[in-house]
Amino acid sequence: DAYVDRRFDPAYTVRAGKFTSPVGLERLQSSAALSDVERALPSELAPNRDIGIQLQGDLAEGRVGYAVGVFNGTVDGRDAVTSNPDNEFEYAGRVFFEPFKNDATAWSGLGFGVGASVGDKQGSGNNFLPRYRTAGQVQFFNYRAAALANGRQSRFSPQGFYYRNAFGLLAEYIVSRQEVRIGGTREALSHQAWQATASYVLTGEDASYRGVVKPSRPFNPGKDGWGAFELVGRYGVLEIDEGAFPLFADPAVSASEATSWTLGLNWYLNSNLKLVVNYLHTALEGGAAGGADREDEKAIFTRLQVAF
Repeated sequence: DAYVDRRFDPAYTVRAGKFTSPVGLERLQSSAALSDVERALPSELAPNRDIGIQLQGDLAEGRVGYAVGVFNGTVDGRDAVTSNPDNEFEYAGRVFFEPFKNDATAWSGLGFGVGASVGDKQGSGNNFLPRYRTAGQVQFFNYRAAALANGRQSRFSPQGFYYRNAFGLLAEYIVSRQEVRIGGTREALSHQAWQATASYVLTGEDASYRGVVKPSRPFNPGKDGWGAFELVGRYGVLEIDEGAFPLFADPAVSASEATSWTLGLNWYLNSNLKLVVNYLHTALEGGAAGGADREDEKAIFTRLQVAF
């Protein structure tokens, strides 16, 4: 990230530079606040950091947040390159509602909204067409070398969360539609993904989109302080458009579907130090020779994180 903000009012702030495009819910979540080590499958379809200018703000005493901007455009799940090689632009926006945010009710932790983007891409290679990875960071889908991005790309992502005391639930869906071409054959392909993440803070602190902000008893051996512990479970699916095979992608190399689940334990030692342990399991449909399925991916990830 490298950007500047000009804040005229809480309802009107202009941001310019390189920052996360306002489409995916989990993509916009700070890495320090993520429930798991890696983001879920829908983030593979959402744009990451892009270069552009954006108008954003909060309305109705913070109950409504919005962002709308013009960007160079980037492929699904990746940062934009430093240039704009095809001289095309992408328009992205998001509106998010937290209608009971300022009320002391059971619904004060409810938030929901939608993000979207639209633009044109013209070109071949990794700067124009995406590659999708599992939660274990293994590539399971890519286009053939001869495939070209050749026209409109659009994304649409309904999203939301609900936090109530120690319980948390975050869910999102996204569809990414891209016009591609090989030789004289042109197709509009739509890939889609969804995920749901549930969490529960075992030590009783409040769950939130920002994680456990402050443990009630920070880690302090010998003085009855062990920090906060949070249990996390996640399930998600990413489906490739059937029309991608066999012309635009090789079925002996690229899988047509990934189904992933994760179990995790987060230990917040204090407000700045966090230890995360995940077990990840991903099943892939196709992607091996002779139409066979790739072997399931099983992995253990850990992260020791310092945030300040």
